[in-house]
Amino acid sequence: MFYRRKILMALLQVFNGEIEKIKLQKLIFLTCKRQKNSEYQFIPYKFGCYSFSLKADLITMVKKGILTETPTSYLLPNKTDYFKGIKEDDKIIIRDINKHYGQMSSNSLMKYTYIHYPYWAIKSTVASDILNVEELAKVNALKEERRNTTLYTIGYEGTSLEEYLNKLVINDIKVLVDVRSNPLSMKFGFSKTLLSRYCESLGIDYKHFPEVGIKSNQRQELNTQSDYDKLFEEYKKGLPSTLSVQIAILELLKQHKRIALTCFEANICQCHRKPLAESIKSLPEFKYELKHI
Repeated sequence: MFYRRKILMALLQVFNGEIEKIKLQKLIFLTCKRQKNSEYQFIPYKFGCYSFSLKADLITMVKKGILTETPTSYLLPNKTDYFKGIKEDDKIIIRDINKHYGQMSSNSLMKYTYIHYPYWAIKSTVASDILNVEELAKVNALKEERRNTTLYTIGYEGTSLEEYLNKLVINDIKVLVDVRSNPLSMKFGFSKTLLSRYCESLGIDYKHFPEVGIKSNQRQELNTQSDYDKLFEEYKKGLPSTLSVQIAILELLKQHKRIALTCFEANICQCHRKPLAESIKSLPEFKYELKHI
């Protein structure tokens, strides 16, 4: 079993084998805040801090019979001692979590995280119901809409789904433009179906333009920057044939103000989104900022 799942099971064990769903997300969030190298990351969501990766683990564990799910809670179906299998530092953390938050209701715990970690409440649909005016003002101050029109590019190599989505949220991205030829990924959350679903749950539109991607067979034997440079020189030769797509992307930028081209590579110099973005920037009607994140 993955160690992050052992932490989850140990937490459930200490909480007498049952935790409400909303409360569980908050408790794991607070646990991760205390760990030196936490394996779950979180995004601001409908009820505050939320981890899609944690949810995926929960779904998997329910399917395997390791956990039981009710409409409101997760339960341990057996008496296995998971707590003894985690590190001593994590035992201390989980005991502390239980001591300080064990008696809190889901709403009380939600309010606590909103007050102490206001960024995670910026997408909340209930913040105005559970926070006072001063507390809510601190949340609202973190979600001020950006006004400048900017074309961003972003890669997901070496990052988690939640880290990636937080970059989109922090930069107030309105539309994610996937420029992969084949939008599949072995990395959790980055295949087209899931990525579009997660973006849209955060109020970010998702568009896919495979026409401006590079075919997989063209990406073989890329060992040095020189190899990438040669590939992109060939790619640039074909850009005039995708002018209509580039214009469509520019129209999205003009309409939504803040959009991001996305592909895999973290290094912008090793990704075709760089020459693509530069080609869009060269269009006569482009009068905006280009930024790589």
